[in-house]
Amino acid sequence: MFKKILPLNLIISLRMFGLFIVLPVLSIYALNMPNSSHTMVGIIIGGYAITQMLFQVPFGSLSDKIGRKKTIIIGLVIFAVGSLVAGLADNVYMLLLGRLLQGAGAIGSVITATISDVVREEERGKAMAIMGGSIGMAFALSMVAGPTIAAHFGGVPTLFFLVAALALISIVILLKSVPNPPTIKHTYLESDKFKLFENANLMKMNITNMLVKGFMTFAFMIIPIVLTKTYGWDKAELYKIYLPSMIVGILAMGPAAMIAEKKGKYKLILLLGILFLAISYLVIGLSHDYKMFVAGIIIFFIGFNLQEPILQSLASKYAKVHQRGKVLGIFNSFGYFGTFIGGFVGGMLLDVVSLSAVAYGIIVLCIVWAVMVYTLDNPAKTKIAYIHLDDTDHAKHADLHNIEGVVEWYINDTESLVIVKYDETLSNEESVREAIK
Repeated sequence: MFKKILPLNLIISLRMFGLFIVLPVLSIYALNMPNSSHTMVGIIIGGYAITQMLFQVPFGSLSDKIGRKKTIIIGLVIFAVGSLVAGLADNVYMLLLGRLLQGAGAIGSVITATISDVVREEERGKAMAIMGGSIGMAFALSMVAGPTIAAHFGGVPTLFFLVAALALISIVILLKSVPNPPTIKHTYLESDKFKLFENANLMKMNITNMLVKGFMTFAFMIIPIVLTKTYGWDKAELYKIYLPSMIVGILAMGPAAMIAEKKGKYKLILLLGILFLAISYLVIGLSHDYKMFVAGIIIFFIGFNLQEPILQSLASKYAKVHQRGKVLGIFNSFGYFGTFIGGFVGGMLLDVVSLSAVAYGIIVLCIVWAVMVYTLDNPAKTKIAYIHLDDTDHAKHADLHNIEGVVEWYINDTESLVIVKYDETLSNEESVREAIK
């Protein structure tokens, strides 16, 4: 499994590193440009999330049609072009165009779908946890590398040129090291056609992703503001809270993924994450010194990282194989919408009410969110049978549609397997095998 996913993890990590590395220094750089304003700076920082949101579904759908690798290459080229435009920008409008182009290369869901394609479902949670940990490390490294490189090697434009180079390196990694996803033949009924918004479980997962990313963005917005304006920290000291918080959060990822995937305790992990997020904002809202505020931030990262490694995997479990690119595209679009709203609405609220009032409002949202998550169907009751094609009667495959408990079946031509997903409370592997023997 590790050999299959490590190149993909490296690609997504380099891409996220490229988006994150400019964040610590971009606002000051953009504010000093001609015709700039605080509003324009905010749009430049968060604008990539809007184009990410808009292009997740088209890229996911495209990958279902022309293939994952071709789609990833297209996205990386757009991302590289956007980085070059931003690096060459001499005004805020050109810089904004570059940031929007960076976001338009929206390949996150395609890479996730590729990981889902090349690993078996039983291993998917572990694979997603590794990906989440890689992204977390990319973020932590970027928070230190961005200001350092900008200060000593030509400023912010150098960062954008570096990011463009990393995108091109990622294309080489993709072509040289990433295995081709298996060839899938999927025969589905009219009732299986694309009706994602009628799937209550997927909608609950979309809303969950939106809330997680929204609360994350709001946290990243208030951390530097509170620590520098209220408690007198220097900007150069902010890594002292980012690094330990991310390390603690990453340590929570592994156990969370194992409990969710191996024990089938998906809802438990999601609910624990919500509990930690609610407690973190309670501590933040009540904080009266920097130690209490920092404690709230550390609790926040634990809650965030409890959920992050299983969100993509869990969403994909509610999707059929021919829908996976679209499902994860919509899922990530909701997440990027949350990213934009978390900063935009959070900033507006802070202009009219106190941080404590916003924190208490988030706690109320967490209570409603927990009730919604509690109503999720547990996918742990779904099992998978892997049956070699030579052991089946091909004429009987269509009969699988009529077996009670069979959720989905498809043929993996690459590995010569019939893969049958079934509800173990309604059927079992023996009866599935017998039906097509």
